[in-house]
Amino acid sequence: MAEQFDVTVIGAGPGGYVAAIRAAQVGLKTAIIERDKNLGGTCLLRGCIPTKELLHAAHVYDLVSDPNEFGISVEGVKLDFGKVMTRKNKTVGGLSKGVEFLMKKHKITVFKGQGKLAGKGRVTVTDASGNVQDVPTRHVIIATGSAPRLLPNVQLQTPRVVTSDELLDFDHVPKSLVVLGAGAVGVEFASVFSRFGSEVTIIELLPRLVPIEDEETSAELAKAFRRRNINVLVNTRFESASIVGEQVEIRYTGADGKPGVLTTDTLLVAIGRRPVTDGLGLENTRCEIERGYIQVDEFMRTAEPNVYAVGDVVPTPWLAHVASKEGCLAAEHIAGRNPKPINYNLVPNCTYCEPEIGSVGLTEAKAKEKGYQVKVGKFPFTALGKAKILGETEGFIKVIADAKYDEVLGVHMIGPHATDLLSEACVAMGLEATAAELGHIMHPHPTLSEAVMEAAEAVHGMATSM
Repeated sequence: MAEQFDVTVIGAGPGGYVAAIRAAQVGLKTAIIERDKNLGGTCLLRGCIPTKELLHAAHVYDLVSDPNEFGISVEGVKLDFGKVMTRKNKTVGGLSKGVEFLMKKHKITVFKGQGKLAGKGRVTVTDASGNVQDVPTRHVIIATGSAPRLLPNVQLQTPRVVTSDELLDFDHVPKSLVVLGAGAVGVEFASVFSRFGSEVTIIELLPRLVPIEDEETSAELAKAFRRRNINVLVNTRFESASIVGEQVEIRYTGADGKPGVLTTDTLLVAIGRRPVTDGLGLENTRCEIERGYIQVDEFMRTAEPNVYAVGDVVPTPWLAHVASKEGCLAAEHIAGRNPKPINYNLVPNCTYCEPEIGSVGLTEAKAKEKGYQVKVGKFPFTALGKAKILGETEGFIKVIADAKYDEVLGVHMIGPHATDLLSEACVAMGLEATAAELGHIMHPHPTLSEAVMEAAEAVHGMATSM
């Protein structure tokens, strides 16, 4: 009889492999199943890591292309896109091998193939050759992630019509790129390829870029994109795309209600993601599915006994760090550790466009919707010494506080290293800090983090640098 595991994780992305590691750490005999040939999931292989590698390369290229502001002259700067992609692949490959090492370190058994729920206490794995193997297990954690969402009237055809998966494997920079969707994926790729030399246009159905962010953040990003000659069409309905020769012809209805046509080398479809639950055998379980997502309770338990689900297959934010925390929560609950459920009001959102965006908590509009009387403090990077030193003065930090108790309700950032600065706001809100307390904490000078302190002080009109 095959050995029995305490927990088997299906999917080796940041939700799955972290869940497996935490399960092993708390003493559970653990296995993990992955149908991709490499471990790491979408985030590592086709998402967070490779896109941020390209974004950093684009930032470096932009900086060295025009360093005269810093008194440095450089001639003959050229983009070698092949080397950019080689470095990206090297980074991804190295990190994937790192996940393999962690599986060995924690004595986690790895099965390669399609995992499927096959009855109480039983999972099967079907490998690439069609061989089926039984994996007896007491508990299962489903962590199979997500894939790019498509429109029914759009057919993928590389290199003309693509998702982020295909674009990450391009061997060239398209002369022109139309991005359908202005969420995190859309604006990040717009930033990358505009800096690499593509003529970029963004089409967004909603009234503004990055629609989940605070309205002032969206407005600031729109201004920054205009300065970078990125064409932004909001309140615009995409109608169709057809390939004509070596171009894509895109038809849309503009904000004024009039039809329009664009032609481009490449159309990137970036309208969101869908949960990947195919082939899991969920139809033979009690798991409840709504709009494609597996329903779970506060401990990530499904309606099927001993089956948990985490990450992009459940209706929580599509973020790697959310999936990882959910994986830890599920593993600790299985182990009987009585873990604390996740507070989804404190999920940090990071968008790595240029300038970067970071946010946690309520937007100003949402806070008012919930009935709060709010006070707002805002501090621009233009007034900050370190930002001037870096030559990156776009953007601001905005702190939203409850007028009655002064508790920080939300922090929103757009500007240099916003995604790194955000962690301080997460800690402050996790500890239920007030704006006065956050502003009172001494921050080192000269640093970008001073902007957090100054924005908190500005809630009470006490910022000292403007």
